[in-house]
Amino acid sequence: MSLLDRYIFRSVLFTCAAAVALFTFVLTFGNVIKDLLAHVLAGQLPFWTVVRLVTLWVPSMIIYALPMGILTGVLLTLGRLSADTEITAMRASGISLRRIARPILLLASLGTALGIYFNFESMPQARVTYEREFAAAIQANPLGIIIPKTFIRDFPGRVIYVREKHGGLLRNIWYWELDNQRRVIRVVRAESGHIDYDQDDNEFILTLSHVTAESRDDKNPEDFTKSPLVGTFEQSAPIHLSLERFFGRASHIRVKQEWLTYSEIQHERAKLAAQPMPSDPSRAKQQAREQMTLELVYQDKFNTALAVLSMALIGIPLGIRVSRRESFANLAVAIALAIAYYLLIVAVKMLDRHPEYRPDLLLWVPNLLLIAGGLWLLLRVDKK
Repeated sequence: MSLLDRYIFRSVLFTCAAAVALFTFVLTFGNVIKDLLAHVLAGQLPFWTVVRLVTLWVPSMIIYALPMGILTGVLLTLGRLSADTEITAMRASGISLRRIARPILLLASLGTALGIYFNFESMPQARVTYEREFAAAIQANPLGIIIPKTFIRDFPGRVIYVREKHGGLLRNIWYWELDNQRRVIRVVRAESGHIDYDQDDNEFILTLSHVTAESRDDKNPEDFTKSPLVGTFEQSAPIHLSLERFFGRASHIRVKQEWLTYSEIQHERAKLAAQPMPSDPSRAKQQAREQMTLELVYQDKFNTALAVLSMALIGIPLGIRVSRRESFANLAVAIALAIAYYLLIVAVKMLDRHPEYRPDLLLWVPNLLLIAGGLWLLLRVDKK
């Protein structure tokens, strides 16, 4: 590698590394806030457990940060070099644009290989480990799920509000039961109550005292022309609240297809391919959907990694043509391109229920468009 190659490679590498770190931080922070903040505020998670869980989120975010980071790094570096007329000096010395692009494409190829590793190995292992450790940490203090002065919506079809909590003793309790359309069908108000954790059945048992209950019409609970049934009780029957969504993950994790490693995906693909075609048309259609869903996961992992190379390829001519030193403007261009790319990917994934449209092949269209556009712009800029 010549001195010029090392100079361009090093310049792009440092800028891309900083951009990837920035996007990884932003994406990780957003997911951590959504997933962990309530438990942190409730005091369920020790500091070092939080640090460990945040670390396990990082591989899941890097796979999205890599394409955006490489694009941002290329635009910022080449925009600066072009604005400082360094690109003009290189080309005046007889160095072609393809020669200038060579170290950048080498870096992007390494980034693609890194993306494949994260998609098929690092991310799946980290997500499964995260689910186990998060469940174990919550299970160590299960009553911490009940946070005073907070609407608790973690139990399907139930909403709970507690004003005060002292250990398992609760005061001023509101309890709502919802139907499948999330309409309120029962409202319960209790002066006090007690909650216990049943470890064998993995559930809370809530017992309310001094209860006022209001029941509405199950078929049309929003018809307020009908008077609800109202009753008062000294003590309610035990209310069972399943904790499977929390603690079930500690002992038996339901691994999503996106969390499968390369070998596990290949095993699932072979198992689905070996299934005989059902004679029932509806069952045959369902089987085709299952195969296509898994195939989309498999292709998407490669496709996301290839996005590192395609983003770099289109970033090279754009960075030279724009010729800007302004970091904000170049960052805006990178984000706009990344958003357009991911919107196309999401649109294709929505076709997973229609395997006849071959969304597994359409998934490659955004990358092919970026590569074709990058090559076309590269040739145009090289001729000038």
